[in-house]
Formats: sequence, C-alpha cells, structure tokens
Amino acid sequence: MELSQLRMLKTVCDTGSIARAAEVLHCVPSNITARLKSLERELGTPLFFREGRGLRVSPAGEVFLGYATKILGLTEEARRAVNPSHTPSGPLRIGAIESSATGRLPQLLAKYHAQYPQVSLELSTGTWAQLLDDTQHHRLDGVIVAVDVERPGLKRAVMYREDLMLIASESHGPLRNAADLQGKAIFMWPPGCPYRLALEQWLLRHDQVQPIISIASYGAIVGCVSAGAGVSLVPRGIYEQYRQGAGWTGYEFPELTGIDNLFYWHENAGRHPAREAFLTMLKTEFEG
Repeated sequence: MELSQLRMLKTVCDTGSIARAAEVLHCVPSNITARLKSLERELGTPLFFREGRGLRVSPAGEVFLGYATKILGLTEEARRAVNPSHTPSGPLRIGAIESSATGRLPQLLAKYHAQYPQVSLELSTGTWAQLLDDTQHHRLDGVIVAVDVERPGLKRAVMYREDLMLIASESHGPLRNAADLQGKAIFMWPPGCPYRLALEQWLLRHDQVQPIISIASYGAIVGCVSAGAGVSLVPRGIYEQYRQGAGWTGYEFPELTGIDNLFYWHENAGRHPAREAFLTMLKTEFEG
C-alpha cells in the first residue's frame, strides 16, 4: 500500500470520477484505474462499484476513505514537523458552521488567498459536532464553531461574539417581546444549533412554547421570512449578509445575548504556517 494510492482514492472520491481525478493529479486515467484495482486486490474487497462509466464508493470504500484521509493528514503533519517552513504554503483545510462561512468568512478568505497564493485553501461546512470530530481525526486543520466545549486533543480560542437578530417580514408588524411570536411560524436550523437553543431558552423563560420548523439552510430560512411566512433568529453576520432588499426587519433583545464563535485546532498537529497565518488573520480581522 502506497501513499500515492491513497491520494488517488481520495481524489477520485472528491471529484466523483477517475477522469477528473486524473486532471487534478496530472496523470492518465488508466494509471489511476490500475493503481486502485491493485489496492482493491491487496485489501481483498471492492472500494468502488462500477456503474456504466461512473463509480460509486462501496461501504468498505467509505470506511477505508476515512482512514486514508487521516493517514494523508498525518503524513502532511509529519512532513511539516521535520521540514518546517515559515512561508505559508501547501494545503489548508478549514471548516466552519454555515453562519460563519456565509456571514463572516467570504471577504477574509479572499484576502487570505491574495496574501498567501501558495496555500491551497479548502473550506468545508457542517454542524459543530461534525467539524470538531473532523479536527480531532485530522481531517480538518482548523474549524470555526459557535460552541465552547472541551474536546480531547483540541485547542481553542475565541474569535468573535456573534450578536443575535430576530427577523420578521415587514408585513408582520413590530416585535416587542416574546409574546409577539405567538401563532407565528418559526424557522430555525435543526436541533443542536446553538442559535436555536438560545431562542428556545428565551421563549421558555417567557412561557412561550411553540413548534419550530427545522431548515438546514440560512438562504431558505431568509427566503421564508422574506415571503412573510414566519420569523427567525439569526446571527448578525447572516443579517448583514442578506438584509439589503430583503423586505424584513431585524430586532435586538437584550436577553438574547451574543454567542462566542471559536477557532479549534489539533494540539498535536505540529507547526502549520498556513493555519497559523489564517488564525492570525482571523484575530486581526475581528479584533479590529
């Protein structure tokens, strides 16, 4: 088993086809096909199902991909440990919850790319639990989430506090207190979202128990609110991103206090100039 085979496997899974993987890896498709078949023979199980001219990852392939990703990440860490460079370069895998990726990171990512063009930056989104798990298992180099929790092997630092805005269509009239939400549809991210939890606790303190409609997309949530279908509680970054011409109004309530967003990384990842430069830029951007 060779590292080049693992890179081929991951690239095929990432791109969805051998042809596209060959373009990324700058080799011929037949080379990838031969190397993957050799890997399958060595493992004694198919990693892909061939369907016409396409491929579908097998259950065994999904399991092996997780290990391959971890091995490749550890290999990169080992390379940096024995050959440290002060110049940010190479791959940087960042994860973020959607509110951060949509509302806070776009301009910063553009600035980072302009300043460090030798870094191959990848951004993934997911739930905070998924992102922390990916960091613990070296699938991501660092993540931004809106929870402050202890996780074995992870270090963390507060980046910024996200204020909360209750948004409603202009047709709904003003929202003065929790009781004004009575009878209105409420759209929030699924359970586990810290912003949803903040809203649920606020409503409970005011004896308001209402069903919440789960939508795992801020774009869809904002669309529902703009159409007059209901209300939502969103981070200020999302509010600022979508408010122009949205047709809704934002409300702030002192009881709905802001929520810290933190950056997590693995304490055993070694020196990582690209990640360190990203963290420095985050701090500079949001402390300023």
